[in-house]
Amino acid sequence: MLSLGLILSACDVGGGTNPTGARYTVSGNVLAPGVAADAQDQNRASQALSTAGLTVNWSAPHMAGQVLVSASDLSAGALQAQGLSGAAEALSGIRTQVLGTAELTLAYTPAGHSDADFAAELTASGLSAQPNYIYRALSVPNDPGYPGNAGVRIGNVSYDQDYLTRIGAQAAWDKLTALGKLPVGAIVAVLDTGVDTGHEDLAGRLLPGRDFCSALSESSVCTGEDDDPSDLTSGSESGHGTSSAGLIGAVGNNGKGIVGLTWTGRTLLPVKVFGELGASSGATTSSLTAGVNYAVAQGARVINMSLGLRGVNTDPALATALAAASRQALLVAAAGNTPGEGLYYPASDPNVLAIGALGKTDVLASYSARPKPGQKQLDLVAPGGDQGGGSEILTTNLSSQGKYTLRAGTSEAAPLVSGAAALMLGLRPDLSAAQVRALLIGTAKTVTGGKLLDVGAALQAAQLAASTPGAPYALRVDALQNGRVVGSVSSQGPGTAPQQRFPYSIGQLPAGQYTLSATLTIGGAVSSGQVPVSVGANTAVDIPTR
Repeated sequence: MLSLGLILSACDVGGGTNPTGARYTVSGNVLAPGVAADAQDQNRASQALSTAGLTVNWSAPHMAGQVLVSASDLSAGALQAQGLSGAAEALSGIRTQVLGTAELTLAYTPAGHSDADFAAELTASGLSAQPNYIYRALSVPNDPGYPGNAGVRIGNVSYDQDYLTRIGAQAAWDKLTALGKLPVGAIVAVLDTGVDTGHEDLAGRLLPGRDFCSALSESSVCTGEDDDPSDLTSGSESGHGTSSAGLIGAVGNNGKGIVGLTWTGRTLLPVKVFGELGASSGATTSSLTAGVNYAVAQGARVINMSLGLRGVNTDPALATALAAASRQALLVAAAGNTPGEGLYYPASDPNVLAIGALGKTDVLASYSARPKPGQKQLDLVAPGGDQGGGSEILTTNLSSQGKYTLRAGTSEAAPLVSGAAALMLGLRPDLSAAQVRALLIGTAKTVTGGKLLDVGAALQAAQLAASTPGAPYALRVDALQNGRVVGSVSSQGPGTAPQQRFPYSIGQLPAGQYTLSATLTIGGAVSSGQVPVSVGANTAVDIPTR
């Protein structure tokens, strides 16, 4: 129940504007991110404006608590002169702000009205009123590698990220843009060879991270750890971790290189689990187990493991860590690059998503691992590229080795799934790892090679999914006047599915102008919103959050 733990407080502000001593109640709903205002209000306003020859959408991102009027002079005299006595009456006592350069006026929504209803009333009185829409940068990135842009030159040839088109990345970004969101994503731990911390396309994206293979014993066993998760600089796998990190989260709209599925925010956690072993690299049970435990402790919601061990069905120590981690994080692993030897471990673990690779077509790539009898099936497939001929995956590389490169393998397919999961959890952090796993698989396209990742469909499903039963929430709403708290209400509880609207009520408020400020925490994710309100009677107003 929302009222669980309810705390209500109200205090008066000296020098108030209410000589009669009357007190009023403001109530309504705090809306979770992405939840639109009441559909009935939207329909009423849209119908009224359509009658005037205009069409508006009150569910689109707009400034809450205000309506935009297509006139710069809303004085009573000017309106009367135009025969708009109804408009003069509708605007009586309403706070307005003239936007002279735009030749428009902002009218602040009065108490007891939604923005849509207020606009409908003004339109019915003869004015043209609409939402004050919020425009954002288009979701198509300007990175050269994005399909349709100039491409990234490697040698004398330009390459692009055609794999983004195949997995529906643009549809996911468009959805986030429509919701007023950026493609930030949840924290993703990249258990790999480390990450090039100075790479131009990972700037501002990396959390501190850790190295769990900073030294090798005489028998080449990982023994040391430190705070430097830099990528390996020699050996056949140098740059591998930087490649994985770039596919998940290369910076978008910076005009450089490529774009990852999550564009922005400090959400990539580099966890180095490999050590240089002569001409090659290796991780160990101990370094991997330590890496998984560390990722969980740092709050990672997705753990990407573009690595594996063939010839074993389980690794007891690592399996124990994976089982514990799966309660918090979605675990993603590359299936392996030898088709006749079954799924590698940990991809074969029941708590881990096993990712196979498609080549240039929707057929499983020739190198991609297939399950052996007795093993589970591939959970998902994603583009991994074909070897040779320029049909590999374009991704990031060590800065010292040219910054960008072409790679092919299930190691490139797995980060695409991890990036998709991060977008879903960034939008809906209240979803469990099990829910995200089910949504990814359930929305995948069935192709010859298996279940092909569809990022757009997965994000849409995540938005509509019911919240995890029992996901905790906390709510606080303050009524502010000149920056001071006049009244507030707080509530918390276990939550119920779906969590969309959270009622609140603040009583004993003197008449006057207020800002309602709401902070909503669902499953550890914080959103907030503010709405101006004029109180002169008991008032109902919803507060959207982002």
